[in-house]
Amino acid sequence: MLNPKKTAVVMIEFQNDFATEGGSLHGAVKGVMESSNMLANAQETVAKAREMGATIIHAPITFAKGYPELGDEPYGILKGVVDTSSFKKGSWGAAFADEMQPLEDDLVVEGKRGLCAFASTNLDFILRGRGIENVALGGFLTNCCVESSMRTAYEKGFNVYTLTDCVAATSEEEHRNAIEKDYPMFSHPVTHSEFLSFLSGEAEAADGSRGYTE
Repeated sequence: MLNPKKTAVVMIEFQNDFATEGGSLHGAVKGVMESSNMLANAQETVAKAREMGATIIHAPITFAKGYPELGDEPYGILKGVVDTSSFKKGSWGAAFADEMQPLEDDLVVEGKRGLCAFASTNLDFILRGRGIENVALGGFLTNCCVESSMRTAYEKGFNVYTLTDCVAATSEEEHRNAIEKDYPMFSHPVTHSEFLSFLSGEAEAADGSRGYTE
């Protein structure tokens, strides 16, 4: 059984530009979102984990007008953010999707400007301050921000769970490759239902002692 008091659910970039029709990047992820039912699964995970006493953390990404945080010549995936005018601070696209609005007792990570939810943010401070030992991750993209955050959480010594049906990528191939090849190296890949059963005590959690109740 996972101890909810020592467990955090970290949901990455459930913002309109990704998660909502009309968002600048929604078309790129819509297919995988629908095939995995990830938005509804993430909603259920957050609602039930919150009820059981787990810490719910939202990790959005935002940029100032003109994207000064990225310098004069951004490249790679962050260039794509600039080219599509995504996640501009104060815009509808950068706002949380209606289905994943933080509630009063949820926490929102501040300062995310890149891929890893730990880099340039207060996420580690939040987790350590609350005595968190188990971290469950979901969000966008399966093979980018979620994977980057997973790797860092693993190296920081957290007991990491990746919620395989609460993530989405820009293609089924990239999505499957990350889940099947990379996730098992740095986490316990589980469905949201399996994770919730660990949290409720209905099933035995993955091997490891940190954060488990007797």
